[in-house]
Amino acid sequence: MVLTRRDIVAARTAWNNRRKAPGAHAVTTILDPIIASFDAQLKAIDKTIAVLVESTALAARARILQAIPGIGATTAHSLIALMPELGTLSPKQAASLAGLAPHPRQSGNRDAYRRIKGGRPIVRQALFMAALAATRANPQLKAFYQRLIANGKKPLVAITATMRKLITIANAKLRDAQHQLS
Repeated sequence: MVLTRRDIVAARTAWNNRRKAPGAHAVTTILDPIIASFDAQLKAIDKTIAVLVESTALAARARILQAIPGIGATTAHSLIALMPELGTLSPKQAASLAGLAPHPRQSGNRDAYRRIKGGRPIVRQALFMAALAATRANPQLKAFYQRLIANGKKPLVAITATMRKLITIANAKLRDAQHQLS
């Protein structure tokens, strides 16, 4: 369902972009109901996902994730569905599985920016907006992000580092909750 939601969001964005295109004012009466339909579908699928999560043992995991400032219901549900092993991994494994582990690009004297690759790109996409929210709502991550920017890192590099820290925090919170239940 999480992937279906993602597809609906992508389709809604595409139709909304068509509506905003130059010369589209002639067809807005056709495009507006299509976009409204996507909005209704998103609302329905969000409700279905929330009911499904709340009616299972996943509800506790969702509450733990949503307690982290920056992670909302959509991100929590995405992490639960797309990364079920979260909470059983080491910090490096969690970052790597989320596709947030930096890979060096070195050759001889050349030392380029490290790139993130591999892992599960869908998880990385889900974490992007959560990281943006966390840089505003989470005091520790806000300070971390601002320190990186002050040290000369590019904003996207700082957001990626925040995403990595966010998945590490989520992994640790779920791991600690599992140990308390055991």
